[in-house]
Amino acid sequence: MNSRLVITFTTLIAILITALAVPLALSYASHRTNRLLLDRRADATRFAELADQAARDGDHTSLTSEVVRYAELYGAAVRVRDRNGRVLVTAGRFETGDTEPTRLALSGRTTEDLPTVDPFGPATVLLAEPAGRDAQLSGAVLLQARTDRARLDVGMVWGALALGSLIALAYGVLAARRLARWILRPVTELDRTTRAIAEGHLDARAHPGVGPTELRRLEERFNAMADALSGAMERQRAFVADASHELRTPLTVLGLRLENLEPHLRDEGSAEFEEAMAELDRLAELVEDLLALARVEAGAVADDKKVELRPRLGVWREVYAAQDLTLDVDIPEMSVVPEAAARIADIALDNAQKFVPPGGKVTVTLHDGVLRVADDGPGLAEEERADALGRFWRSVSHANVPGSGLGLAIAAELAKACGATLSLLSADPHGLVVELRLPEPYVSG
Repeated sequence: MNSRLVITFTTLIAILITALAVPLALSYASHRTNRLLLDRRADATRFAELADQAARDGDHTSLTSEVVRYAELYGAAVRVRDRNGRVLVTAGRFETGDTEPTRLALSGRTTEDLPTVDPFGPATVLLAEPAGRDAQLSGAVLLQARTDRARLDVGMVWGALALGSLIALAYGVLAARRLARWILRPVTELDRTTRAIAEGHLDARAHPGVGPTELRRLEERFNAMADALSGAMERQRAFVADASHELRTPLTVLGLRLENLEPHLRDEGSAEFEEAMAELDRLAELVEDLLALARVEAGAVADDKKVELRPRLGVWREVYAAQDLTLDVDIPEMSVVPEAAARIADIALDNAQKFVPPGGKVTVTLHDGVLRVADDGPGLAEEERADALGRFWRSVSHANVPGSGLGLAIAAELAKACGATLSLLSADPHGLVVELRLPEPYVSG
């Protein structure tokens, strides 16, 4: 947009400068041509008077000396013909024919116009002046004058106009750039703010102050909208966090009371009791996950806190061994990652131990800032992988597997919090790969 505005403004300025400079240049060329015509016509008139006087006196000596001296002094060519067209006196070299100008002069007409002189030509101009008066014409004077001085004058003026036009255009381009930046300053500010909000910085706001009034007003309304949305999201997040926190105590009390009722149940009620306790555990897990998600979204994860990954993975070896699963770890000895990355690894390993059948294998690798947790379980289809990072999403084929459906959603928020990129990929020949690409400053090994 900025380039388009600058090009548009520059084009308009260039057209305006051209509309002013070109007529001015042509006007000066015409003015200088008329001045040349007047100057040389005065000389031709003087020679016509001398020629008429010589025709009456029958003596051309004075005329000849004047013509020769003039031709030598000004580098011009002069030719005097009598009324029958015969050449009486000539000096200098004529570069063009004089038949038509002679005919006009002998008919009593003088040269009224010359070709417009410009820096590129013509090199000479030809004037014709009748000698004598009215019907008493005694001949014609032809004067061919050089235009070097006139062309130089026109060239200097045109050069000055061209230089002035370029300077004006340069200032015009500078003004156009400043004007375009001034107009688009609110748009640029809004673009920066929306990008920051999209990256998770919900407190980012535009800074009105420069630009057209309408766009500044748009910035103010955008800030008001962002404040309203941020407030609504914060209230929603606070509600989820508060509700999850407040539900923990009643659920704990309910669990204790159900456990206290177990001795008083008959044998036929044991199955229902176990199902009720399982649902209570599932509800407690859901509340814990909701609380964890609310904390992550609220920015409770410390970006600067780092942990060693290998000791954390060692705890999972015992869990996997108890389920007849193999955990293969291929990471550097001293691998330090953000706390969020370690929690994402915990979520991926927890999901893998739920879905990988006994005898399966899970591999954890960390190379070049890429943390991968790959399993050889059933995996997910491509369209399912695209939806798996959403909240409460569960695959149709895994509906009976315990879980809240919030694990990968929490992992996605954790990845965003530490500036990483989380992806779900397909393993070969089957299975799922949870890949986390960490930013460079966060990885050390």
